[in-house]
Amino acid sequence: MIALFCIDANSLRLAERSGSLDKVMSVQNWQAADCFDEQERAALAYADGMTATPPRIDDSLKTELKSHFNEKAITELTALIAFQNLSARFNAALDIPSQGLCVPETAVKRKGAPRV
Repeated sequence: MIALFCIDANSLRLAERSGSLDKVMSVQNWQAADCFDEQERAALAYADGMTATPPRIDDSLKTELKSHFNEKAITELTALIAFQNLSARFNAALDIPSQGLCVPETAVKRKGAPRV
C-alpha cells in the first residue's frame, strides 16, 4: 500500500520549506541526488532505516547522526519519523487518496492549488 495522501501533504511541506520542487522530486532517490546536504542525507538515511521492517539502525548511522544533530534534535527527528510512519500506515490502510496539495507547475492547474 502507498499512502498517497501522506506523500502529497508532505511534498507540499517540503516544497514550501525549501522553496523548490527539486528536493520533492528527488526524495525517492535521495542517495543519488545532489540537492541534499550532508545533514539532510543523514536524516534521510535515518528515516529509511527507521522505516524498514525490521528497523536498520547501525552504529555508523548513529555516529553520522550525532555529527549533525544533538541528542534533543535526534529525539525530535525520531519522533517525527515515527509519527510519519504511523500516519502513512493509517492513511494507506484506509485508502486515503491524494488531495492535490502539491501540484508541480507543469501539472494541470486548478484554482487554489499551491504552486511552488
